[in-house]
Amino acid sequence: MIGRLAGILLEKNPPQILLDVQGVGYEIDVPMSTFYNLPALHEKVVLHTQLIVREDAHLLYGFGTNDERIAFRQLLKISGVGPKLALSVLSGLSLNDLADAVANKEAGRLVKIPGVGKKTAERLLLELQGKFTISGAAATHGVAVSSAGSDIVNALQALGYNDKEADWAAKQLPKEVGVSDGIRQALKLLSKA
Repeated sequence: MIGRLAGILLEKNPPQILLDVQGVGYEIDVPMSTFYNLPALHEKVVLHTQLIVREDAHLLYGFGTNDERIAFRQLLKISGVGPKLALSVLSGLSLNDLADAVANKEAGRLVKIPGVGKKTAERLLLELQGKFTISGAAATHGVAVSSAGSDIVNALQALGYNDKEADWAAKQLPKEVGVSDGIRQALKLLSKA
């Protein structure tokens, strides 16, 4: 319902912020990774959001990047993981670290997060396996992938290219390339390689 908010940052009370959007103040819970990257008070900020509707409350969660929001949504799909725990996981590990922990099946890294016990860590590892292909590829190669770049990598993987090939092709493209042009150019690059 509310997918993105742009407004003026009025308050910072970790993990919650107050964002003024044209006179309406939204209380938004954010992971610490987003919190640390927020601008100073009274500056403009744009957040990707997720609205959770419960019987007793409407809760709004905000993220600095769409990849964080996607990870939050993936975490919520796991049995026994609610918004607070998902926020805690994203606060305890960066997306790249989470993708790395899942790829290497390192339950020990997840257990260090407040609220995550051994059984929950094992469930997270099992349920998240293969869910962080884009973030995992970016983490492995130390590359920040734009949303167009993510779509291009996704498309190449759907066409049968592996993570390494898709990531390599996406890195060769100009930053401002559109998705359809990027896919076309990446396919040309991969056919020559």
